[in-house]
Amino acid sequence: MQRILITGTAGFIGFHLARHLLAAGHRVHGYDGMTPYYDVTLKQRRHAILRDLPGFSATEAMLEDMATLTRVAGDFAPDAIIHLAAQAGVRYSLTHPRSYIETNFTGSFNVLEIAKEQQVRHLMIASTSSVYGASPEMPFRETDRTDHPLTVYAATKKAVEALSHSYAHLWGLPVTLFRFFTVYGAWGRPDLAYFKFTRAILEGKPIDVYNHGELWRDFTAVEDLVEGVTRLLSLAPPLPEARGIPVEGDSLSPVAPHRIVNIGNSDRIHLLDFIRTLETLLDRKATCNFLPMQPGDVPATWADCSLLQRLTGFRPATDLSVGLKPFVDWYRSYYRV
Repeated sequence: MQRILITGTAGFIGFHLARHLLAAGHRVHGYDGMTPYYDVTLKQRRHAILRDLPGFSATEAMLEDMATLTRVAGDFAPDAIIHLAAQAGVRYSLTHPRSYIETNFTGSFNVLEIAKEQQVRHLMIASTSSVYGASPEMPFRETDRTDHPLTVYAATKKAVEALSHSYAHLWGLPVTLFRFFTVYGAWGRPDLAYFKFTRAILEGKPIDVYNHGELWRDFTAVEDLVEGVTRLLSLAPPLPEARGIPVEGDSLSPVAPHRIVNIGNSDRIHLLDFIRTLETLLDRKATCNFLPMQPGDVPATWADCSLLQRLTGFRPATDLSVGLKPFVDWYRSYYRV
């Protein structure tokens, strides 16, 4: 059993991860700012479910509140920290860039300071496939260069990757960053495309399809992401003493206990095929409003997850139709459709 501090437990991924770790017998303390980027009621209901589970406690505060974060970490004394809280959304960063600097960078700096002071055995930080930018080389590998972020969101995530490396090097802090790819599932975020598509299709409204549908994404079931993170937490922490032993294709730093790992489904799915799958599950046809490519968007994402498999023995492989069904069932139940 470990004591695990998770930031962002009222969020989509944090909720699923906390529930999974609690079921495995760990103690979890959640830390979430309940920001109004999307429906706060949805966040509150996720937290309410977690509060009913044994071993869970939580604090509602912002990551920028260093005094509260310090007190919480000192009282809970975590063995590990999983940092998921962030200002999300690629398009939102075009109009609200300051919130990304304050939350994603300053908030992450505070988490790094706490992890250093608490001398945690493993700090895990959520990064994103967006750091790969418009790289034409696919599938994306952790060792690829990521020097050309296309959005403020991607730039802040890339900056945290670099900052965490310096902490790992200077203070021997074991850090794993996981870059995830287009995660979907029940209790998802209303700002994500699959959520918007479902709502519009059920309401008989057109859906906005960018780049005239010529987009490919590596869609990842949230259950697979949670399994990957959980295995990395316990099976593959970088070791400060010898910095670990690299495996084939490893991103392990030569000078620090610091590693980056992709978590995706290792497949590209055409956006129109995704929409057809959703139509089948909803038993409704979509009306598509085809639009040009949006600023900061990329035509395709595709993860090479061989490093995750070598480190943990796990490789996500949930078929889209299988992974989307729990979301559709949850959506119909939650919104009484």
